[in-house]
Amino acid sequence: MKAASFDYARPRDLGEATRLLAQAAGAAKALAGGQSLGPMLNLRLARPALLVDIARLESLHAIADGGDHWLIGAGVTHARLEDASGALPGAEMLCHVAHGIAYRAVRNRGTVGGSLAHADPAADWPLALAALDATAEIAGPKFARRTPVAALMTGAFTTVLADDELIVSVAVPKASPQARWGYYKFCRKPGEFPDASAAVVLDPARKVARLYAGALDGPPQALPALAAAAAAGTVPSLDDIEAALAPVARGLDDIDRRLHAVAVQRALKQAIAR
Repeated sequence: MKAASFDYARPRDLGEATRLLAQAAGAAKALAGGQSLGPMLNLRLARPALLVDIARLESLHAIADGGDHWLIGAGVTHARLEDASGALPGAEMLCHVAHGIAYRAVRNRGTVGGSLAHADPAADWPLALAALDATAEIAGPKFARRTPVAALMTGAFTTVLADDELIVSVAVPKASPQARWGYYKFCRKPGEFPDASAAVVLDPARKVARLYAGALDGPPQALPALAAAAAAGTVPSLDDIEAALAPVARGLDDIDRRLHAVAVQRALKQAIAR
């Protein structure tokens, strides 16, 4: 199939982009890398009346050192973060996660902000950035606001973004030299979306212990008790992990719950072993 007909606009700046989205009153879609939206258009799962192309807005492509955090523009591609390995101190997990997203051709075009706004439950960035305690900066035609990435996604393919809002950047706290992290996912073959995933960040210097399970029916789910145990050097048993998953992932059958438990345990083992 091919996309249904639509109008196309390439705004000159962020203000014009948000105004176009506001004027469309919910009938427009922002286009950045197009690695998710493109297939949805061709399958006619998305039928916007207007595409607002923000791919060339320079303000969305910056990577800036904010002192205690890295500020990653929403238009930064996965490949750019992958290639920045070793050049972003305190953001080693970002580069590692970027390297494992889909295929290089997809990484060359797909963007951090696009992944967050698309809100696929199995995507890497909603999970990894939640574990990293990142904050999204959101712009609209009238005002800007910030929200934790962990609270950005409200359900499958659903976020807190209004129809006239865009993610501008993501602030990612820098890890200390003592930080340990793990990121694990089960994929049927390399490059596919995972059936189960997990991310953990342990940073005693910043008093951080965060653990999230991903690839669920909705947003990634925090597992604070398991994170606290890991911070103390304990790897919970699979039965304990399944028990922790039960109240936050009720839609899983026995096999899926075990698969997610193994992903969590392996991410924890990675972190503790670092």
